[in-house]
Amino acid sequence: MRALAFGAGGAIAGLVLYSTVTIVTGLAIGYVSLAVGWIVGKAMMKGSGGLGGRRYQIAALLFTYAAVSLAAIPLFISEIRKEKTSHVQLQVQSQPATSRADQQGPENGDSQPQASTQENSVGAKRPNLLAAFGMLALIGLASPFLELGSDPFHGLIGLVILLVGIRIAWQMTRGRPPLVVDGPF
Repeated sequence: MRALAFGAGGAIAGLVLYSTVTIVTGLAIGYVSLAVGWIVGKAMMKGSGGLGGRRYQIAALLFTYAAVSLAAIPLFISEIRKEKTSHVQLQVQSQPATSRADQQGPENGDSQPQASTQENSVGAKRPNLLAAFGMLALIGLASPFLELGSDPFHGLIGLVILLVGIRIAWQMTRGRPPLVVDGPF
């Protein structure tokens, strides 16, 4: 259990590292997944006290894949926020200076904005927050394969680098070979 807790912590640290590097640099550097695999493997071995084995390897594989693939969620949210702020800035810059009467709304008492908000609240139901997080998690977990559809060349390179990162975590959690003494030679 301690190795799983350390591995989960390493996966979260790797997710934050991968997301931060990509958001700050603006480049999706796949080689960071190698560091994520190393972090997860090192954390699991630290948590297990150096004990390795097949169970630890499978857990490290899953943690590494989840950390790298779920890093797509913060990247997606960052892109949405950037587009939203640039869209708002464009609107503010393109709006001409309006008079005070125009800012207060129609003077004839027409309540058009209220009617549209009532239509929106009745016509469209708010999505369930848990379902939205679940959908984001599914898209995040599938993101390495979804990149193949948008850009096959870079998507394939990203998958190969991800597999190498997973292999690093796999090999690190293999454990120490048992001490074998064959006799006095």
